[in-house]
Amino acid sequence: MEFISEYGIFLAKTITIVIAVLLIIAAAAGSALKNKKSDNKEMLIEKLNDRFKDLRLSLEESLLNKDQLKAKEKSLKKEKKKQAKEEKNKEPESDSPRTFVLEFDGDVKASAVDSLREAVTAVLQVADPKKDEVVVKLESPGGMVHSYGLASAQLDRIKSKGITLTACVDKVAASGGYMMACVADKIVASPFAIMGSIGVVAQIPNFSKILKKNDIDFEILTAGKYKRTMTMFGENTEEGREKFKTDLEDTHQLFKAYVSERRPAVDIENVANGDIWFGSRALDVSLVDELKTSDEYILDACERSDVYAIVFKDKKSLADKLGFAVSRGIEQSVSKLMSELNVSRGYK
Repeated sequence: MEFISEYGIFLAKTITIVIAVLLIIAAAAGSALKNKKSDNKEMLIEKLNDRFKDLRLSLEESLLNKDQLKAKEKSLKKEKKKQAKEEKNKEPESDSPRTFVLEFDGDVKASAVDSLREAVTAVLQVADPKKDEVVVKLESPGGMVHSYGLASAQLDRIKSKGITLTACVDKVAASGGYMMACVADKIVASPFAIMGSIGVVAQIPNFSKILKKNDIDFEILTAGKYKRTMTMFGENTEEGREKFKTDLEDTHQLFKAYVSERRPAVDIENVANGDIWFGSRALDVSLVDELKTSDEYILDACERSDVYAIVFKDKKSLADKLGFAVSRGIEQSVSKLMSELNVSRGYK
C-alpha cells in the first residue's frame, strides 16, 4: 500500500505541473491575442437547399421497408452518377437566383449589429440586384434609439443597392425592432408575432428624497443649460422635465417620419401611438404584408433559388481552446489516477 500511496502522490504532482504549464501557455497566448489586431469573427455559410433535401430524404428512407430502401439506394446511386456526369460536361450556371438569409436577434443595446454589419458587407460584394434577394430573420423588442438607428442603417445599405429585402418576424419586431423591419420591401410575420410599438419611452428613478432624509447632499455641475435635464440623485425641476419631454417627442416624430417614408401605406397617426398589433391585426393596418413563418418563406424560396444562410460567430481564441484542453486534461488525468488506485486496491 505504501507504493500505491507514493505512486498516487507522484501522479498527482505530475498532473499539477502539467496543469500549471498549460495555464501559463494559455495566459501567454491570451496576452498575445489581445495585442494582435485580428478579426475575431468567422463566417459560416450553409446551403439550405441541401439541408432541406437531406431532411426529406432521411424521412423518406425511415418510412420505407428493407426492400423499398434497397431499391431507393440503388436509384439514388444511379441518379448521383448521372448528375455527376452532367455537371462535368455542362457550363457553370451564373443565372440562378440566390437568396441570402441573415439573422438579427436583438437586445436592448442591439448588440447583434456587429455581426449584422459584417454579414451585410459580405453579401453586398456578391449579390446581384437583378435577381438576388436578402432575407433577414428579425427578432427584437427594441431598445436604445441610436443602437437601433445603426442597425436599421445597415439594412438601408441593402436597399440602397437595389437588392430586394424581406424581413421575416416569427415572434416580435417592436419599437426599434419595427424600425428595422420597416426598411424591408416586404414584411412577413407569423400570425401571432408582436409588431409595432412605434413610440418612445424613458424611465428614470429618482433617489433625492431618500438622500435628503439621510442628510446626504448631492451636487451636479454642468456647463450648458440642457446638459443634464433629468437626474437620478438630484432634485429635478419642472423646466428640466419639460425639456426632457420635448426631446422624447422630437425622437417620436423622427421615428414616425422614418416609418412613413418606408411604408407610405401605413396610416402613421393611427398606429404610431406606442400600441402593438399581433400578426393578423398588423396585416389589417399595413404594418406587415404577409402572414407566414420564416420557415415557410425560406422553404418556398428554395423552390425558386439557391438559398444560403450566412452567420458570423465569435472565433474561439487560442486561450479558450487551451483552457478547454486543460479542463479535458484534468478530467482524464484524475480519471486515470482513480482507475489506477482502484485496480491496485483490487490486488491488495
